[in-house]
Amino acid sequence: MSKALRLSEKWFQRGLWLVAIAFAGFLIGLGGKIVDNLGTVEQSLALEHFMDPQRTPVVRAALKQEESKQATASKALEQARQQHQVAQANTQSARETFDNWLATRQATARPEQDTELVKRTRQLDQLKVDERQALSMVEAQEQAYLDASQGKDRAQHEWDALAEAAQGAYQSALRAQELRVFGYRLLLTLPLLVAAIWLFRQYRKSQYWPFVWGFIYFAAFAFFVELVPYLPSYGGYVRYIVGIALTVLVGRQAIVSLQRYLDRQKAAEALPDSQRRQTLAYDVALARLGKGVCPGCERPADLKDPVRDFCPHCGIGLFNHCGACQARKSAFSRFCHACGTPASPGNSEIPGN
Repeated sequence: MSKALRLSEKWFQRGLWLVAIAFAGFLIGLGGKIVDNLGTVEQSLALEHFMDPQRTPVVRAALKQEESKQATASKALEQARQQHQVAQANTQSARETFDNWLATRQATARPEQDTELVKRTRQLDQLKVDERQALSMVEAQEQAYLDASQGKDRAQHEWDALAEAAQGAYQSALRAQELRVFGYRLLLTLPLLVAAIWLFRQYRKSQYWPFVWGFIYFAAFAFFVELVPYLPSYGGYVRYIVGIALTVLVGRQAIVSLQRYLDRQKAAEALPDSQRRQTLAYDVALARLGKGVCPGCERPADLKDPVRDFCPHCGIGLFNHCGACQARKSAFSRFCHACGTPASPGNSEIPGN
């Protein structure tokens, strides 16, 4: 219809569409906040809420205690291994020094060095004892770490058993909560969608159409974008079933609307030419002519043919002659383009005459 509008009216229309989009944007932002916050009306569920109330605290405390023991044993084992490595290094260094000294003594064969030999041998033996003690500490800490790990595994196994027993009740409660939250959101968005449909049918062409269309966009976004992601899945079955149902409803409505439109067009085409013109709005007729279609039946019509004055499909007059200057003009024009004479109200000019 934009081709039938005045230039200033076109720009006003574009500005009003911007108003509609901005109005829809702010409504969508507000609606998104409200829809998101609806999830907070329900208490957050956790698996522990459905576990044995008597055994759960005991097993949790035991699990934390065993974890603490394991962490302590791990640190002690790391220290013991470090000390054992130091003892090994000391023994190895002393062994190398003793071997070098012993080789020197055998080469010189000096008896006065026997006392030194005994002393060095005792020192080396003491280092070996220290190394063995360090190794014993490592073994003890490894045993402590193993005991702590096994204790933690036992506590974890008992915790897992309690969690597995509560899993069914937890999943059922979670699904029920999801349905309730979805119901809250549906109670908010469904009336908006119904109101949008009503506004579309009653006021989409009213004076305040930008706000009507803005609300329609907002309601459609809230229902199909804000609500659908919260639709319970149940393995995907629910979403596919809802999608099929919506497709059938929308498709059926489209088929019914198309049939009604075709029936209206057939009834209109059966009316006399003058009566059909009275049902056509001026802007609508100009918009259809601008698209190269017949204003009456909306089928393609060659408007550039200089001898075609009637639509070959429905028979409505497309061109006639001015009663004052006999210039050929559009039958839907309000004034003659050649002399400016107003067209008669009853469109008495005879096409082709």
